[in-house]
Amino acid sequence: MTSALVPLPVMLPLFGAGLALALWKHTRAQRIITVVVLALMLAVGVGLIVAADAGPVVVDVGGWAAPVGIVLVADRLSALMVTVSSLVLLCVFLYSLGQGIADGDDEAPVAIYHPTYLVLAAGVSNAFLTGDLFNLYVGFEILLAASYVLLTLGGTGSRIRAGTIYVVVSLVSSALFLVALAMIYAATGTVNLAQLAERLPEIDATTRLVLEILLMLAFGIKAAIFPLSAWLPDSYPTAPAPVTAVFAGLLTKVGIYAIIRTQTLLFPDDRLDDVLLVAALLTMLVGILGAVAQDDIKRLLSFTLVSHIGYMVLGIALSSQAGLTATVFYVVHHITVQTTLFLVVGLMERIGGTTSLARLGGLAKIAPLLAILFFVPAMNLAGIPPLSGFLGKVGLLQGAVQLGTPLGYLLVGGGLVTSLLTLYAIVKAWNKAFWQTPPQEIRPQRLPSGMVGATLALVVFGLSLTVAAGPLFDYAGRAAETLRARTPYTAAVLGPDGRGEGTSNDVVPDGGTVLPDVPDDGTPSPTPAESSTEVTG
Repeated sequence: MTSALVPLPVMLPLFGAGLALALWKHTRAQRIITVVVLALMLAVGVGLIVAADAGPVVVDVGGWAAPVGIVLVADRLSALMVTVSSLVLLCVFLYSLGQGIADGDDEAPVAIYHPTYLVLAAGVSNAFLTGDLFNLYVGFEILLAASYVLLTLGGTGSRIRAGTIYVVVSLVSSALFLVALAMIYAATGTVNLAQLAERLPEIDATTRLVLEILLMLAFGIKAAIFPLSAWLPDSYPTAPAPVTAVFAGLLTKVGIYAIIRTQTLLFPDDRLDDVLLVAALLTMLVGILGAVAQDDIKRLLSFTLVSHIGYMVLGIALSSQAGLTATVFYVVHHITVQTTLFLVVGLMERIGGTTSLARLGGLAKIAPLLAILFFVPAMNLAGIPPLSGFLGKVGLLQGAVQLGTPLGYLLVGGGLVTSLLTLYAIVKAWNKAFWQTPPQEIRPQRLPSGMVGATLALVVFGLSLTVAAGPLFDYAGRAAETLRARTPYTAAVLGPDGRGEGTSNDVVPDGGTVLPDVPDDGTPSPTPAESSTEVTG
């Protein structure tokens, strides 16, 4: 029965999106549908965490055997990512509902916002759960289409311009990914991740390295790794607060997840580790230096987002149990904290009418609750003990020390400098927005309870990561073990005979093909083999 849960995080939001679009004239019904679907996704995610802790749970889509058809796989990492992303999506949507109710604008955006948001949720879940490289590409394209619609809501010039930049960069990334897919299939005859894990070590080492580089470039753009990160600070700050929050929290982490999955499962030979270590160092330092130079809090947070992607890349490049464990923990922490901060900035903009730090001030006196909501996740992002940001960074830096190389020690120094500069940037933003005398009077106003409640829920969840750091680190450690072992994943997908649990009419256990039935008139009957002309096994 647990296998029935695996496709639900993809199917539920797609079904909900269709239903919401059909009910485009009924805003209240759209809201109810979206909330119910996201809540169900969260419940399913929790169920998958429990089920996947005993081993990967696999579903062969359409009943086709794994190497032929598409598989969805819930292991410890993907189940955790689905759960955290579902929680973030639910809280951000509740925040946007609170904003709409407070503005008294019950009719906008009626026809597109709710279904597009659910399509985005489906794309995120599909990317996390897929066991097929081409289906991962499909997930990215779903994200691209939904993201562009959300990014340009309102139709202002700045949003259209930012959306255009985002789409162009994403299309470049998608083109690289598609080229890599074609080359991988040409070299191995499959795009199933588990089967690729077995076949890639058998091909020429130089060819394998080229394929790895192409995938890394495609995923590096989506994850905003330096020098492929210049697009992000210009794209995210122009969107509405809820959209920016969900983009900052989730979309770059889909790229990070793809790097974790491919580097551990497909390319465990560590040939690009030094390159990734250098990229991690530059991403941390260039990102945080950009943040320090900003006087707009949205752009400041966008640059810190780039900077802290460097910590995650560091953990991946360490290729160690300690590094991967800390990376899984840090990804969960950063999704939560970064999303929370962008939601708080939306509240700040609502009161002050701007996100420019030069024009804000005195918010601590006007809205003390808002000051607390900003302070807690900001200190968490900066890595102040004993918060989860501190624990995650300590784990990553310990992994760098264990590396024992000059580059490892350089990364420790870079990580410490980045953390200190993050604290400086956050304290600067805090002082200007909350303590300095505002250049013009800011009138106190009551913050919408729906927006505050959703933000408070994420703040509490971020604090709970500190309280539950021990169990979460243990779970992350088990996830890292599964990733590094590789065998549990491939065995769950392909099974003992190398073909998975699904069945298809043209597949027999020995890897051959079944000839179609031939009626008396000599005309062969159509079979699924006609739409899947070749079986690779």
